Amino acid sequence: MKKRTIMLLGLITLAAVWTACGKNGEKDSGAKTRTLQEIRDSKEIVIGVFSDKKPFGYVDENGTYQGYDVYFGRRLAKDLGVKVKYVPVEAASRVEYLRSGKVDLILANFTVTDERKEQVDFALPYMKVSLGVVSPEDQLITKESQLDGKTLIVSKGTTAEAYFMKNRPEVKLLKFDQYSEAFQALKDGRGDALATDNTEVLAWAIENEGFKVGIESLGNTDVIAPAVQKGNEELLSWLNEEIKTLGEEQFFHENYEKTLRPVYGESADPENLVVEGGKVE
Repeated sequence: MKKRTIMLLGLITLAAVWTACGKNGEKDSGAKTRTLQEIRDSKEIVIGVFSDKKPFGYVDENGTYQGYDVYFGRRLAKDLGVKVKYVPVEAASRVEYLRSGKVDLILANFTVTDERKEQVDFALPYMKVSLGVVSPEDQLITKESQLDGKTLIVSKGTTAEAYFMKNRPEVKLLKFDQYSEAFQALKDGRGDALATDNTEVLAWAIENEGFKVGIESLGNTDVIAPAVQKGNEELLSWLNEEIKTLGEEQFFHENYEKTLRPVYGESADPENLVVEGGKVE
């Protein structure tokens, strides 16, 4: 009898472990995110943004979130009739924050890829982007082939990391969790160049003397979009309609003028970045 009890307890334990695990025994951290009505009832929407990716999502000297994505987030909260709570995320943690229900949506320069579509649901795009490479001006990298055998700094979980792992295995990748760490490594001379979204490297080079973007566009032109947890169709539908409505009033061009024009200056063309109403031209 005692032996049977022990076996039964063992089976119950195994069942509990299996329930808590996903495919291949990996822990399943999935948790249902809130519905649109639950967000409204709580009077607050929780949005994942970058805290160190200027000028798209960053914390200013007063401890306030600023940037292109943040400006968008404020408008979403206003139109929902709720307050906004920003949660800092890293590139590699964006999917997990949605799956675990830590945020209602992600507005963190989230490039749409087929792999990511399997894990999250993307709304309509609001920005265009491709990869860019910044390097010291006195040792400027102007061609992709110049990176072979050299050390390229990237952030984990980004399209830059994926691109070079697939297309340029000859390039040595020095990876960091945070964008601020990656750019500091470049300034410290720990790498020959840094690759990330061209919009970001162009902005960073303007503010950091001695560095220049030698490759302004690399790979395909992709789009950036808000992301919600897989299957949250109600919130996804509202976001899509909201983006269409905002497009009618040219909201994202207004956003560009408020948050990006002061960084890029008058020479930059917003049409190379802005997407209105989810329509990519």
